[in-house]
Amino acid sequence: MKRDKLLMTPGPTNVPYAVREAMERPIIHHRTKEFEYFFSQMNDGLKKVFQTSNYVLTLASSGTGGMEAAIINAFSPGDKVLVANTGVFGDRFVKIAKAYGLNVITMDISWGNGVDAKEIEKILNSEKGKDIKGVLATHNETSTGVANDIQGIGEILKNRDCIFVVDAISSLGGLEIKTDEWGIDILIAGSQKALMLPPGLAFVSVSDKAWAAIEKSKMPKFYFDFLAYRKSLDKNTTPYTPAVALIIAATESLNMILDEGLENTFKRHKRLANICRAGVEALGLEFFADEKYMSDLITSIKAPEGIDIEKVRKILNIKYDIMVAGGQQHLKGKIMRIGHMGYVDEFDVLKTLSALEMALLEVGYEVEPGSALSAAQKAMNDIK
Repeated sequence: MKRDKLLMTPGPTNVPYAVREAMERPIIHHRTKEFEYFFSQMNDGLKKVFQTSNYVLTLASSGTGGMEAAIINAFSPGDKVLVANTGVFGDRFVKIAKAYGLNVITMDISWGNGVDAKEIEKILNSEKGKDIKGVLATHNETSTGVANDIQGIGEILKNRDCIFVVDAISSLGGLEIKTDEWGIDILIAGSQKALMLPPGLAFVSVSDKAWAAIEKSKMPKFYFDFLAYRKSLDKNTTPYTPAVALIIAATESLNMILDEGLENTFKRHKRLANICRAGVEALGLEFFADEKYMSDLITSIKAPEGIDIEKVRKILNIKYDIMVAGGQQHLKGKIMRIGHMGYVDEFDVLKTLSALEMALLEVGYEVEPGSALSAAQKAMNDIK
């Protein structure tokens, strides 16, 4: 029987039918009033979801393109930046910054843990922190299942001459993030995560403080020049050919989020996380992320001793048409990651937990049949 694959990964995520239908419309030209209408609708929605009054730029790229664009626009070669590195994507900030000749100070936090905002403050107040032009941090580290305290870091940076750059590629639309209120100068989001779109778009909000730095930047740039995007945005268009179908689809997905209501969206994701964790615990599995920093968008699970977790993932994918993610880099074969972000509901989580239990039984893991589903259903009734 042919079924849609259920993507319980940290991205790409499931795309709603209404969004898919929007992408199936006949293509329109990007230099028309019709496109300007959709682009304007999308930009209005983005500002609401970003919780910002700032410009939100739209790039035809992955989230990594947005990260690179932020670095080359906000800084100049030789500038000193501090990166809070909590996993694969924190490390990506480090690699991009070094590639462009920045002087990078790295806070290497053990994987599974989050960054302590007070530790950032200590560095900024030390001799090592003198002349730091930017602090770069990941909100939701999908490689480990950790969510960092962006609000706390923002409070420390608000009155400093320092740009706060945040990777919210997977978190925007799933976790609370108040761009303006929290003092975030550049916030980067990606289309294929909690925003419920296919891959291909990066969204970047830019504060007045960041624009002042951008206008002084000596970094070479062309396609990703934020000044060109700002100029075009004032005319309700883009400087270069946009991903037209994705932009039309984005108007639909953003409307879905806003119709649900941001607070309700955040509550739904927290509820899904708690249901998933209840089922995982009932299976006797251990979480990888520290409880203090666990993300509501992804649950990272340690592989049980003697169990081939990659084989478990393969059974889920091939036999049950449910895809979950494995570990990255040195965590490959050591953890499994269940994403519950975007277009996901309780029944998707229950289905995943039930299939996980059966896959574990198939590879010889001892568990009481039905325990995961029973615990998850109890959590559904207990969680309001």
